[in-house]
Formats: sequence, structure tokens, C-alpha cells
Amino acid sequence: MSETRLSFKDMCAKFDVTPRTLRYYEYIELLTPEKEGRSRFDGPKELARMTLILRGRRFGFSLEDIRQWLLIYEHEGTEAQMREWVALADRQMAELKDQRSQLEETIAELQKLRDETAISLG
Repeated sequence: MSETRLSFKDMCAKFDVTPRTLRYYEYIELLTPEKEGRSRFDGPKELARMTLILRGRRFGFSLEDIRQWLLIYEHEGTEAQMREWVALADRQMAELKDQRSQLEETIAELQKLRDETAISLG
């Protein structure tokens, strides 16, 4: 059975990221592709990691948080990683809820000022 391996270009296309992004993720050791001469190939492990990286970014996690979380799996295993995930998720949800609250206040204030201005125009 052959393993899935993607070239650099295919990896960029599959995850809709720029070459610069992929190189940066490699530079900060989020990804460690196989290298053959000047070519690089990402196997199943890197595909899974990239999926987790992008999901983490979508949820607002920093790249350092994601990097540390991925390292836990390598050093301590799945259960430790899942425990850390719960802690990270709890912290991020609290932050997002705070941001939502601030945004709702800003929208209400803007709506009030807009309505007052519209009324004053007659």
C-alpha cells in the first residue's frame, strides 16, 4: 500500500496556503517534510498536522500554542495532548466570548449614534 505524499506545490494547493506560509511552518518546526535533494514531500503525518494547524488558526490559537500542543503528543502521548487541548479550548472560548461581548457593545453604541444622527437630520 503506498503512502500519500504531496509535493510542496500540491501541499499548498490542498490546504490553500501560500508557499511562504508552508515554508514558515517548516521554519518554526510545525512541519517536518521529507526531503529528497531539493524536493520536499509531506506524508500522512504532515497532512494531519497541517489540518490541525489550520483548524487551530481558525479558532484563533497562536502558532506557538499550536506548536506546543503538537509537541505534547510527541513527548507525552494522546491523553496528555487531549487534556491540554481541553485547557486551550477553555481559555480560547473565554477570550472569544469576551471579544463577542465587546463587539456587541460597540455595535450597540454605533447603532445608537447612527440613529441619533438620522433623527437629527429630520
